[in-house]
Amino acid sequence: MPTILISGAASGLGYAFLEAYSHQESNTIIAIDRANIRLSTNHAATITSHIVDVTDERSINDLATALDGAPIDLFVHSVGNRGLVPAVENAQPESVAAAETLDVMDLSTLMHTFQVNAAGTFLLIRSLLPNLRRANAAKVVVMSSRMGSLGYNTTGSAYAYRASKAALNAMVKSFSIDVPEVVFVLCHPGRVESKLVKYKEEGAISAQESVLGLLPLVQRWDENDSGRFYDRFGQAIVW
Repeated sequence: MPTILISGAASGLGYAFLEAYSHQESNTIIAIDRANIRLSTNHAATITSHIVDVTDERSINDLATALDGAPIDLFVHSVGNRGLVPAVENAQPESVAAAETLDVMDLSTLMHTFQVNAAGTFLLIRSLLPNLRRANAAKVVVMSSRMGSLGYNTTGSAYAYRASKAALNAMVKSFSIDVPEVVFVLCHPGRVESKLVKYKEEGAISAQESVLGLLPLVQRWDENDSGRFYDRFGQAIVW
């Protein structure tokens, strides 16, 4: 009976993963989010939920205490912040690009985005290492972004998001080296319609469509993929 921990499970990709895995009776799911998680009434899996804020180290430590070293076979991490300057986004919700330019970017947005996307991810993964190490061939799949690739950046801008995702990628790569008994994979899930922005971006797909394609990849990825960075079709992304 695999135990699956899903972060960001109240909405977006996290909720789509929760829904997908909840239909399998053999699964035990631990769902975490800073908001209350709405559970479907017809799920077959055993599901528990916890309120966890990745920007609060005490909240993360409380989760680790509650789990008390219980083995975790799969951790799907889908917490993220889009790195948009709030005042600009509120004034121009239809233009994501306007809220992340060189001229408007500010320290508060930079720091908060790093705290959520990079530092919070590091602290959460580190706190769960005892649980992951107790499982047989545990796997951590982190939702990153192609925008965190330096080689892919040909258009500039998006300072907070790009830099925080690049930092996230570097941290997860180091985890794959320092903790070789656990598989760590970074994944770009596509441009997904979510609450990260106030406006549906052109070409955005639903979280359900993204997760439907990711499920077989998550199942397939193994130690040969640890420390790698893939898109939602399983193609490698340059660093």
